[in-house]
Amino acid sequence: MSFLPQTLSLTDLNARARDIFRDIVEGYLTSGQPVGSRTLALSGGRKISPATIRNTMADLTRYGLLASPHVSAGRIPTQAGLRLFVDGLLEVGDLSKREQQSLEARLAAAGQAPDMMLEQASGLLAGLAGGAGLVLTPSAPSKTAGPLKHVEFVNLDDGQALVVIVYADGHVENRLMPRPDGLLPASLERAGNFLSARLKGRRLDEARADILAEIEAGQAQIDAAAANLITQGLANWSGDQKNTAQRSLIVRGRAQLLDNLEAQTDLERIRLLFEDLERKEELIALLDRAETADGVKIFIGTENPLFSLSGSSVVVAPYRDTQQNIIGAVGVIGPTRINYARVIPMVDYTAQLVGRMLAKKK
Repeated sequence: MSFLPQTLSLTDLNARARDIFRDIVEGYLTSGQPVGSRTLALSGGRKISPATIRNTMADLTRYGLLASPHVSAGRIPTQAGLRLFVDGLLEVGDLSKREQQSLEARLAAAGQAPDMMLEQASGLLAGLAGGAGLVLTPSAPSKTAGPLKHVEFVNLDDGQALVVIVYADGHVENRLMPRPDGLLPASLERAGNFLSARLKGRRLDEARADILAEIEAGQAQIDAAAANLITQGLANWSGDQKNTAQRSLIVRGRAQLLDNLEAQTDLERIRLLFEDLERKEELIALLDRAETADGVKIFIGTENPLFSLSGSSVVVAPYRDTQQNIIGAVGVIGPTRINYARVIPMVDYTAQLVGRMLAKKK
């Protein structure tokens, strides 16, 4: 059998192989130790021999789903194996009512200040999930995020244009941007009038998609050079808004990661993870990717370059405001053998709870 982790699915495994694979992964997640054929033969009431189990384990190893850390040792799941297990075999339930009530009470005990509640959420996730808790706070209000009144383009030398953006509150912002080749002064005026008509009274992030769709459909009464200027401007301004927004990352529970270390290699992995946790800008970018997910998003090992050396997993979920806009994220980071069945519903419910509680504090 060839190693085809990119195309292998559970349907490629027969029932026996799926059962053995599930038991190996679950055993490893529980103990952190390789699982051997004898252990599997004695558990689960199987009526198959250790030799048959070993043959199946060898097949799963050739598929790239299992690995043997030592000669004649048991097997542990590879990163590809963990991904297949999480996506297809993991049974995730909901938190019990008691657990939900406990989480809500402990977050409420943090008081009325949103920052204290978010600190508490990060600490709670760390304590309950056995990893470090992560909370990405909402963006601070930005002057450039308000409704607009007028946009004007001014032709400059050296292939540049000045953009004058006037907000409804009277705030004025000037930006420089490259001027597309072949753009005439009349096109600059048309571009300004076009944007002003569609942005007046609206925020840039609200109107951006509508404006781009109108241009792409060929419905905008502007020439190609003006359309290029507007498209380029909207891309740059939207990126500036997001990148300059003040976002904070709260990390609690690093000490949790030092529990249950079983080898020097574990200590080295945790040292590398601590270094990763100091790279907060990259962590914020990672948590921002939760915006593309409907619910919980899981990164295992090298699926994210930030953790390629420490071999860690991140479980993250976005939280929303009253208009269902994503404003932040909560998550847990730990070794790849974290208890996914427990961590996933905990992160999911905490994200929902944080969104509701922030709305109440406004």
